[in-house]
Amino acid sequence: MNVSPFAIFGLILVLYLISSIKILNEYERGVIFRLGKLLPHSKGPGVILVFAPIDRIVRVSLRTIVMDVPPQDVITRDNVSLKVNAVVYFRVMEPGRAIVEVENFHYATSQLAQTTLRSVLGQVELDGLLSERERLNQDLQGILDQNTDAWGIKVSSVEIKHVDLPPDMQRAMARQAEAEREKRAKIIHAEGEFTASKQLSQAAAVLAVEPNAITLRYLQTLTEIASEKNSTIVFPLPVELLNIVRKVSGASEPST
Repeated sequence: MNVSPFAIFGLILVLYLISSIKILNEYERGVIFRLGKLLPHSKGPGVILVFAPIDRIVRVSLRTIVMDVPPQDVITRDNVSLKVNAVVYFRVMEPGRAIVEVENFHYATSQLAQTTLRSVLGQVELDGLLSERERLNQDLQGILDQNTDAWGIKVSSVEIKHVDLPPDMQRAMARQAEAEREKRAKIIHAEGEFTASKQLSQAAAVLAVEPNAITLRYLQTLTEIASEKNSTIVFPLPVELLNIVRKVSGASEPST
């Protein structure tokens, strides 16, 4: 059976076209190099044709990449040595530039994040690092985003995760926190004493104006004790109380 050369050529052409079909996901773009030159626009998503060997495709994901920055040795402005790690969120905005402008944009972004982390945190003191973390995150994000813009990369967020202090610094901070708690407790106690003394002064002023008030307070105290105790308690009776009783008794006797 003789096979026509045109049939063989047609079969080869069909197989070639089938092998040239590429499917890109919604989050993917294809950077095409034709005879070594970058095509102006990336391809995808969906079905595209890549004509090998004159075309070469590089797939690039447009999804946000979460990259951990390994712990970095940082010396703060007040000469405190510590380890700090962070996480960087970034994505490729221009696939062509991400492939052409830098050899490995993921590795390059990681290295840039490490050096930027050491540089920025080395300019602040320890207290600022612990209390102004949100501002430092924004500073890191701004610097990284500016430097990766030439690669077609957008850094959306940077978060400092952990700050590992030396053991002696941890003990010093624990002592400082304990001293601060004791200070607040003493202030609260002193304020309570001041309020109590002020109220006692006001009560003394009232008693000085109304001598019988102290007698009434004495009777109130006896009533409270009697309601709480079942045993017999003997109290001396003030003279002022006897005078009040005599006055009440005299007023209640009928006149003759």
